[in-house]
Amino acid sequence: MYDGDVLAGNWRRPGKGKIPQVPAEPDLVVEDADSGFCGAVVACDKEAVTLEDRFGRRRLFPLAPAAFLLEGKVVTLVRPQAAAPRAPRRSASGSIAVEGLRARVARESRIYVEGVHDAALVEKIWGHDLRVEGVVVEYLEGVDDLPAIVEEFAPEPGRRLGVLVDHLVPGSKESRIAAQVTSPHVLVVGHPYVDIWQAVKPSAVGIAAWPDVPRGVPWKEGVIAALGWRGEPADAWRRILGSVSTYADLEPELLGRVEELIDFVTGAAS
Repeated sequence: MYDGDVLAGNWRRPGKGKIPQVPAEPDLVVEDADSGFCGAVVACDKEAVTLEDRFGRRRLFPLAPAAFLLEGKVVTLVRPQAAAPRAPRRSASGSIAVEGLRARVARESRIYVEGVHDAALVEKIWGHDLRVEGVVVEYLEGVDDLPAIVEEFAPEPGRRLGVLVDHLVPGSKESRIAAQVTSPHVLVVGHPYVDIWQAVKPSAVGIAAWPDVPRGVPWKEGVIAALGWRGEPADAWRRILGSVSTYADLEPELLGRVEELIDFVTGAAS
């Protein structure tokens, strides 16, 4: 039934020969060499293993060297190593992902961004976090009418508004418009980039740098021409968005502002 004579030689001495060590994993079927009892592993501690045969009978055997047969070959059963603790899964934003997430009922508080590209990027990186918190992101198609939009939103305690603005730098048109919003229940923040495209790291897109576009030239079209890309801005955006998978693909100036808005609209008073 077995290859060769399993009792030949000094096989019971662990220092002699090359007897393999096999972890006593659950359901592993082995035979006790002395008694001939054959069964599957159902439990194992540092000193003994419990086998269960096909009739449901269980017996305890010490984890002695070369004490078992596995498929007719002598082995030494050893206690399985404890599995390393699994690191928590992370969302694209780097936060701990909530397993089996069901989106929370939406808050009254909102985050507004300038355009559809901004909304798509925020969703790709922070979508999981926003569903955990029940925060809806809407886009404005520009910030020229921001004061009127804020007034219509009617912010109040428990109904906060966070606004992400492109090119929010001193002296810009955007900074002058943002300064008109003074409600304590509204937070307007922004990044320094002309367009949300620039908030994606060039290395993620596979370019050396975002090109400088001369004044008077539409920025997106100028970028496409300078990079030698083909197609319309929508085609370029699909290419850019497809290159983004985690927060590490975005510039810190954007990351910090979005996190700030999420904290603001989910704060204790929101």
